[in-house]
Amino acid sequence: MTCGTPWKRVRFRHGKWRACRVLPAEYANCNQGIKSAGFVLRQGATGSCRIACICLAAAVMASGAVHADNARIVPALPALNFAHFNHLVSTAVIAGKTVDVLNIYSSAPDFAYVAAPDEGYACVDDAARGIILLSAALDAGTDPGKQRQLELLTEFVLTMQSDNGYFNNFIQTNGTINTSYRTSVADLDWWSLRALWGLEAAYRHLPQGSDLVRQVVASTERLVGNLKRDLPNGPHKPRHGDGLEVPDWLPSGSGADKAAVAVIGLLSYYARTHDPQALALITSLADGIMAMQVGDARHFPYDVHLSWRNTWHAWGSDQAYALLLAGQQLKHPEYTASGLAEIDHYYPYLLKRGYLGGLTVGKVNGRYVELHADRYPQIAYGIRPMVFAADEAWRLTGREHYRAIARRFATWLTGSNIAHRALYDPASGRVADGIVSHATINPNSGAESTLEGLLALQRLQ
Repeated sequence: MTCGTPWKRVRFRHGKWRACRVLPAEYANCNQGIKSAGFVLRQGATGSCRIACICLAAAVMASGAVHADNARIVPALPALNFAHFNHLVSTAVIAGKTVDVLNIYSSAPDFAYVAAPDEGYACVDDAARGIILLSAALDAGTDPGKQRQLELLTEFVLTMQSDNGYFNNFIQTNGTINTSYRTSVADLDWWSLRALWGLEAAYRHLPQGSDLVRQVVASTERLVGNLKRDLPNGPHKPRHGDGLEVPDWLPSGSGADKAAVAVIGLLSYYARTHDPQALALITSLADGIMAMQVGDARHFPYDVHLSWRNTWHAWGSDQAYALLLAGQQLKHPEYTASGLAEIDHYYPYLLKRGYLGGLTVGKVNGRYVELHADRYPQIAYGIRPMVFAADEAWRLTGREHYRAIARRFATWLTGSNIAHRALYDPASGRVADGIVSHATINPNSGAESTLEGLLALQRLQ
């Protein structure tokens, strides 16, 4: 993720910021509390209707239950603009192939490209995101320019697959593949799993019978073969040092965040291949994600799916979204219920606290307690997963309050945030690289922020 400086990627797992909970009664007695959560009374509501609206909004803060008949989200979301995305795309020649890449960093005020000294200037992670964005755009209608970009980004991802079946992540400025730096090693890591999500998204829009389709099929077969071999089978939950028992059969042991990306890609792969081993792998990963869910509707941390060990971080928190997809496709209602519980109970808690970048929990005398919380950085990569999950809940259930929650999170991009600043500029299509304090944003606009922001807005349009 991009944060603070345009040249370094940092993963935040621990922090010292703490905040007090706001009691539901305080919201029931304070219309400002309702407004801060993004809900407003319908115009013309009077008498018992107004009382019901206030009570329902308070209930959202406590349990996530809100009904569209009594609440709505404002303001309207702006239109998508692909101009900055197109600015970040450039053509390169790698291993004799002409491909498109997405420049990872773009620095204000002129938004020139910036390379990371140890990593490179473009990566599989962002190319896969770009493919997902373009695929969704092409779902809505034919566009030769976007089709060409999708195909050339797909060529780039394929070129980055190592002989071992996993993917190197970064390409260096001299055109060589970075095979040694820790964020670029061909291994079972974010970029390999996101490559699967991206390649499966590309497959739907590639000319059937083409050489590119055959390459995608061969590439995903090799990658999924690795996952079948390298991911252990559960269940086994050793106790973590902070008193939590967590699964050890996910990527990085208890990496529910990475497992969610794997599940999303594998669901598309399974729909295409009907491979029973892939199905077994999906259910094993989904079971592991469910095993990372802690708290309940009334007790901290309110049905959140932890990301790794005893931490939750907003960036890449696709656990609820992946479970909703798996529950629907595989007819596993327990996955759906688990995903909805996080949206119903943890998402309102996040809104009440004004968003969090991360959370570390422990277990003392049978109760979960907060050890640390990070309010910053807040980034588009931490907002998009919650938009996807809440919107998917709306699609599955038809309950309008889920759509309202999705839109509330999306308005973080347009100024409903702690800094009171719009992160998305509809005139240029740029998405700023994040909020770093209550009054400061990072004005740079790299690929990750731009893509994640556009994906969130695109999902709701």
